[in-house]
Amino acid sequence: MRLTFALVLTTLAIAAPAVAAPSPDYAAALADPKRPAEASALDDSRRPAETLAFLGLKPGMKAADIMTGSGYWAEIMADAVGPKGKVTAFEPNQFYTQPDEQLKWKALVARRPEVNWARYPFEAFSAPANSFDFTIINLSYHDLYWQSDKYGIPRTDPAAFVKTLYAATKPGGIVGIIDHVGGAGDTRAVVDKLHRIDPAVVKTDFAAAGFVLEAESPLLANPADDHMKLVFDPAVRGKTDRFLFRFRKPKG
Repeated sequence: MRLTFALVLTTLAIAAPAVAAPSPDYAAALADPKRPAEASALDDSRRPAETLAFLGLKPGMKAADIMTGSGYWAEIMADAVGPKGKVTAFEPNQFYTQPDEQLKWKALVARRPEVNWARYPFEAFSAPANSFDFTIINLSYHDLYWQSDKYGIPRTDPAAFVKTLYAATKPGGIVGIIDHVGGAGDTRAVVDKLHRIDPAVVKTDFAAAGFVLEAESPLLANPADDHMKLVFDPAVRGKTDRFLFRFRKPKG
């Protein structure tokens, strides 16, 4: 009798389907009343639910939003990872320096106390090793090839940045890159003129650091954009042709 019972338990264990990890409730995250109206207004062009689903953000993850800007992604991700996850939003010291900007930053931090808001020198990003399961960099990677006396941003080494990011990513971790498509040519010149970047440059930078390009998506593509206009030009602002890459740090 005991043997039969044991065999039944074994059979049930084998037959039982694996319990799937919970899926993020993106609809709830987007409907969060704490989100400001100006953030919600960007949802149609940024397609956050589809983007994060493609990239693979899951509840419980330790996630980073580098060059967070207005905190758009950090706020959505904070809801998506849930109470067992954690989001760190990084913003360069060179931004949010004017009094009115500082007030906006303080309001953002106060609105989302569950997010770890971190400041760093633009040219010297740092984070502890093996910190993050997931990182997103939205429309900002190209700025690593940009320098500005106005904003106090010196010439930055993109290779050093990606190397640091690789070390900060857990084995098997994901990095999602979204940016404005730029043409071939001198990367720094293209960035300085148009704030765009050749997707091939990003692929090369991440491969050199050890990341694997796992997938790319046309989700944010716009074939009507000829890649020749500054991204702030009213004709294309908010509707540039954008690439979406999912990189992964190998587990081995």
